[in-house]
Amino acid sequence: MKILGIDPGMAIVGYSLVDFDGESCKLLSSGSIQTDKNKRESARLLEIFNDMTQIVELHKPDVASIEKLYFFKNQTTVMPVSHARGVILTVLEKYNIPIYEYTPMEVKQVLTGYGRADKKEVEQMVKLSLDTENLPKLDDTVDSIAIAICHSRNITF
Repeated sequence: MKILGIDPGMAIVGYSLVDFDGESCKLLSSGSIQTDKNKRESARLLEIFNDMTQIVELHKPDVASIEKLYFFKNQTTVMPVSHARGVILTVLEKYNIPIYEYTPMEVKQVLTGYGRADKKEVEQMVKLSLDTENLPKLDDTVDSIAIAICHSRNITF
């Protein structure tokens, strides 16, 4: 099963494609969509839409898992992130990809056993889950991998 993990944002959308065979996960692809903060919000949303469309068409995921906005510390960024999330959800719906949503706390709980784990603990569990020491540099991309792995652990066959 190919799981598309997505960490939504306006400036950076982290994404990854993880293959889950029922027992283990393998990272097939990962990256980020980065938009120019000097462009209009509508232009940035269109860029996210177009890039996410290309990712879906290229990789043909079976399902998508995306971070759910549950609580946001920075009130100035909550609306743009919500807009970006809406665009991403629209692309996934257009291609009839089943969508699963997880809060950051749920992802941390599933990966580490502790819902308030820090980034380093989550990163370590991602490395263990993929049996690798090499992860992408961007936190947003690593977060997307964690979201995909979280979904793999919630699948019932």
